[in-house]
Amino acid sequence: MDHKNFRKSGHFPSLLSAFLYFDVSFMIWVMCGALALYIAKDFNLTDAQKATMVAIPTLGGSIFRIPMGILADRIGSRKTGIIGMLLTIIPLLWGWLGGTDMNQVQSLGFLLGIAGASFAVSLSLASRWYPPQYQGLAMGIAGAGNSGTALATFFGPQLAASIGWHNVFGLAIIPLLLVLVAYALMAKDSPNQPEPKKLKDYLSAFKLADTWWFCMFYAITFGGFVGFSNYFNIFFYDVYGDKTIAGGLSKIQIGYLVTVTVIAGSFFRPIGGYIADRIGGMRFMLVLFSVIAICAFAISTMPSSFLVMLVLTSVMMACLGMGNGSIFQIVPQRFSKEIGVVTGIVGAAGGLGGFLLPNNVLGPLKQATGTHVTGFIVVASIVLVVTLIFYVVSRSWRKEWATADSGVNY
Repeated sequence: MDHKNFRKSGHFPSLLSAFLYFDVSFMIWVMCGALALYIAKDFNLTDAQKATMVAIPTLGGSIFRIPMGILADRIGSRKTGIIGMLLTIIPLLWGWLGGTDMNQVQSLGFLLGIAGASFAVSLSLASRWYPPQYQGLAMGIAGAGNSGTALATFFGPQLAASIGWHNVFGLAIIPLLLVLVAYALMAKDSPNQPEPKKLKDYLSAFKLADTWWFCMFYAITFGGFVGFSNYFNIFFYDVYGDKTIAGGLSKIQIGYLVTVTVIAGSFFRPIGGYIADRIGGMRFMLVLFSVIAICAFAISTMPSSFLVMLVLTSVMMACLGMGNGSIFQIVPQRFSKEIGVVTGIVGAAGGLGGFLLPNNVLGPLKQATGTHVTGFIVVASIVLVVTLIFYVVSRSWRKEWATADSGVNY
């Protein structure tokens, strides 16, 4: 791939703006997960309550993504992004100055979903600037903003230990305002921005079977990434924490482990998009789904060494990250004119997957069985079934799309 042509073919300041907006928003979106051990201690939460607390922001993001995607199509990604960042200040102020009981924490966590909805805005901003042959890389770079999760998991526990978790919410307002200024100055809507449609025209995407297939597949990759990112602090501390075993890891050390897994998922997202551009997103996704299933089964064996567990979880998260980039190499080829709303719909499904993973699978099964083994066996089994479904669906896609000689690998 000619990287000079890549830069010339689009608008790099807008691509950078999309990345920054996504990055700071993801940092804020997963703060409840990053601070989970400290919040849970204050409110003496059960396993299921912990899982629900870290999952609610993901549910909020899932719900807010569809209206944000529609808004991006109607008024442009630049204006929508500015609105989204201004609204995100509200739950941060609430967490800083309030958050005195679990009802408040869950409510402000739901509003943090506004930050999670940045996905529908930043990816549509980036996508419209680049031609089909560069969609995987462009979407991967913008989507690498999920690296903001690593900022939350790395700095969050350290700051919470020194200044308290309430003040961490207040501190997050500073980088958000800095990115807001940069975004307002650099971001520019593409001249390929489609004309606004009627609401019923946007919602017609729900009638298409391909929309639902993409939703299922992205619920696994993105849902897995964000769900595990939020839950891994609880998981690692349950298995390897100093409250569990002699010489176990502290909360801050657990934060470092989770950061490694998150970095793996974030760093490999643009690589996944790049590889998908070269060999085809469908071919690559089959490999990734297979590896994810194998890793989940291996994790269910609960190795005694946290280093072995770190390798397994990092490989799985890297594949989930590459899967995110690969799927969004395919989506713009199918929905070029409706990329904003479809990104919102598919992104919402990904967020829903991220909510269900800890809230309906990992947390309840841990509380019911006293171990994380069952949860990961269930996850691995689900991914295995979805792998088989993807194989069947992608074969029909290749036949349908092969008629269009666009030079794009599928």
